[in-house]
Amino acid sequence: MTLAALLLAATAPVTAPVAPPMAVIDEQSVQRDEPTPHGKIGLSTAYRISDAVPQPRTMEFRKRILHVGSAIGLHPIAHDEVYYVLSGTGEVTSDGKTQALTPGMAAYLYDGAVVGIRQTGKEPLALIISYPIKK
Repeated sequence: MTLAALLLAATAPVTAPVAPPMAVIDEQSVQRDEPTPHGKIGLSTAYRISDAVPQPRTMEFRKRILHVGSAIGLHPIAHDEVYYVLSGTGEVTSDGKTQALTPGMAAYLYDGAVVGIRQTGKEPLALIISYPIKK
C-alpha cells in the first residue's frame, strides 16, 4: 500500500454503531397491582417500565410502591442493584444488616448479597429499583 493510500485510510471517517431509537414509557401504561416479589408479603403497585422497552436492552428500571405492611422478601441477587426511595419510609436489609431509608436515600446493594426491603410508617413506600441484566 502506498503512503498516500495509508494516509487516506487513516483520515476516513469512522462510523459508530447505530443505537436504537430512544424509548419513552408512560408509567401508567405499565402499572399493575400485584403481590410483592420474593415472598408475597403484602400488596404492591408495580411499574415495570423497562419491560416495555424494545430489545436490545441491558438494564432493568422499575418503580414499585409497597403498600402499608408490605415487603420484598429476602432473596439473593446476582448483580448490583439500587433501591432509591421516592416517598415513604422503609428498612432495607443486606446480608443481615438493616438500615432505615427515607425519601432521597439510595441503597446500593452488591452482587452476591441476600437483600430485602420492607415498608414502615403510615404511608406506602415508593421506590425506584434498577439493576443490569446479565448477558
